[in-house]
Amino acid sequence: MNRRRAGVTATAVLVAMSLAACNRAPAAGGGGGEGGCSGIRVGLAVANLQADFFNQIKQSVDAEAKKLGMKVQVSDAGGDSSTQVNQIQDFISRQVQAIIYIPAGATAASVPVKAAERANIPVVAVDRNAPDAPAKTFIATDSVAAAKALGDWVVKQSGGEGQLAILQGQIGTTPQVDRQTGFEEALKEAPGIQVVAQQPADWAQDKAFSVAQDMLQANPNINIMWGQADAMALGAAQAVSNANVPHDVLIAGFDGDFAGLEAVRDGTIDATMVQQTQEMGRLAVQSACDLVNGKDVPAEQLQEGFLLTKDDPQKAQEYIDAHP
Repeated sequence: MNRRRAGVTATAVLVAMSLAACNRAPAAGGGGGEGGCSGIRVGLAVANLQADFFNQIKQSVDAEAKKLGMKVQVSDAGGDSSTQVNQIQDFISRQVQAIIYIPAGATAASVPVKAAERANIPVVAVDRNAPDAPAKTFIATDSVAAAKALGDWVVKQSGGEGQLAILQGQIGTTPQVDRQTGFEEALKEAPGIQVVAQQPADWAQDKAFSVAQDMLQANPNINIMWGQADAMALGAAQAVSNANVPHDVLIAGFDGDFAGLEAVRDGTIDATMVQQTQEMGRLAVQSACDLVNGKDVPAEQLQEGFLLTKDDPQKAQEYIDAHP
């Protein structure tokens, strides 16, 4: 769907949501149970359950909600913003009491937040936040700091010299913008590293493989590749292998999903930044409970990322066995 059609659809659904909200009372708070969470109904809107990163968050949300006696309804947008707008309309119609929201993209990301607010339903944003309509609280890795730490490691490993290719995530989404910002901060200290190519691969391994192939053909001297997600780093590694590049290529990712952890453990990629997906899911559920019960919740709850390199395969295995 093109952006114009997506915008028209999102606007139409927002109007429908607003009319529906006028005809319903504010959601009641939960009662009983641990911390007053038992019985609270939560909608979990996931960007794309085909991605291991989002699946990890979902699993953590399910486990924590079960522990607290909360009920979770799950929707999977399959990466499509317009689909997600309609799914959140369904949550509002079903009168959930809070929504945990992982936006499917930058397009129309603010529409569900505004509609939920009109219906007096608090929104907890995870990983991505709509800049023009932020949720009640935003839970994510401090991607600027984490990407800078990863960039500092790349600079040190490369000796501050090299030709760098960057495979970007979905342009305009919170993690893409923040990771780009942090990594560029690190590069300021290494003028000898030249960014010779950067292009979106939209978080996808297959697209990253194709993009990385084109990059290597156009710039055969590339010796550093950074995928703003592990899936894209894996696509880059596959492209390097297929191209039989005659020199070493340092490859870094970001996320710490299971495929990325295994790749670092096995030396397929050199490093990644591990996000605390399990903690983010638990925190999202507790924040939803607190908001329904009228408690104050910080506007931002940023988590530390953990740098993992191929020099520590034991730590990689520990993360595989028990993800943070």
